[in-house]
Amino acid sequence: MRRLWPIIGLAAGMGLTSALADEIWVSNEKDDTISVIDIDTLEVVRTIDVGERPRGITFAIDHSVLYLCASDSDTVQVIDPETGKILHELPSGEDPEQFVLHPDNRHLYIANEDDAITTVVDTETKRVVAQIDVGIEPEGMAVSPDGEIAITTSETTNMAHWIDTSTQELFANTIVDQRPRHAEFTLDGSELWVSSEIGGTITVFDRESQQEKAKIEFEIQGIHPDRVQPVGFEMTRDGKHVFVALGPSNHVAVVDPKTYEVTDYILVGRRVWHMAFNGDESLLFTTNGLSGDVTVIDVAELAPIKSIKVGRFPWGAAFRPTN
Repeated sequence: MRRLWPIIGLAAGMGLTSALADEIWVSNEKDDTISVIDIDTLEVVRTIDVGERPRGITFAIDHSVLYLCASDSDTVQVIDPETGKILHELPSGEDPEQFVLHPDNRHLYIANEDDAITTVVDTETKRVVAQIDVGIEPEGMAVSPDGEIAITTSETTNMAHWIDTSTQELFANTIVDQRPRHAEFTLDGSELWVSSEIGGTITVFDRESQQEKAKIEFEIQGIHPDRVQPVGFEMTRDGKHVFVALGPSNHVAVVDPKTYEVTDYILVGRRVWHMAFNGDESLLFTTNGLSGDVTVIDVAELAPIKSIKVGRFPWGAAFRPTN
C-alpha cells in the first residue's frame, strides 16, 4: 500500500484528476495558525492566521464552517474553510480548550479550564444558553451519538461529569485516574472511554450505569512509565481499533475495543497529542507537539509512512472532505 503513494501524488500533480483533495486541518498552539494538509500529496498547502493559542478544532457536521478554540483570546472562532477567513466569534467563557459539537449541529459544549465550568453556546443565535459548574480545570468534552449526554472531564478533580443535555444539568460524577484529558463515546453509545494522562490509563464506563467496565494500561519496552501518558484517541468505525496518543512516549497505542487489550505500539513524532482519520480511515494523522510535525500512519499496516512539518506545537486535527 505504501508504494502507491508516489504514483498517487504524480497523478494529482499531472492533473489526471480534477477533484480537489480532502484535507486535514491542524491547530498550531504556539504559532497562532492552522496548517492545512492536502491528503493526496501529504503536504501543507495553506497556513491560516487565527487567534491566540489555538487548540480544540472541529468542523460543523456539514463541513460548512470550522470551529476553533482560540484559548488565550477567550473565544471560539468560526472560520470559512474555503477562504480561511474568520467569519465571526462565539462567546466561550474563559480559556476554552476543547469542545464538542452536539449532533443537532447547533450547540457547542465548551470546557473552560480557568473557570471550572462547561459553557453551552447556540451557534445560530451566537448566545450562551447554559453554564454548568464542573470540576477544577475541565478539559475533555464528549457527547453521546444520540445527543442525550454530554461529558466534561476535569483534570484536577479527576472526574468525568455526566450532563443531561435536555436540562443542561449534571446527573452523575465518576472518578477516573489522575489528570483526565480526553473522552469519547463508542459509536453505538454504549460505552464512554476517558484517558488519564498522569494515571497512564484509559477507563471504560458503561453508559447506562455509569460504572467502570474496564481499565486499559500501557507499557512500552525501554520507556519509563512516567513518559507513557494517554491523551487523545480515535476509534475506527468498523470497531476493530482504538488508536491512543501516548504523549511524551512518542508512541501511539493500538487497542482492541472488544478485549480492551493493547495489540501494538507505533513510533511517531515527539509528544503526540491528538489525531484525525482521513475519510475512509485508511490513514491516521497525529499531531506531535515538540517535533512540530504530523505523522501519517497507514491504518492497514499499522505503520508510519510520512512525517509532515507543520507549525510550532501542533495540538488538534480535523478532517475536511472537499467533494
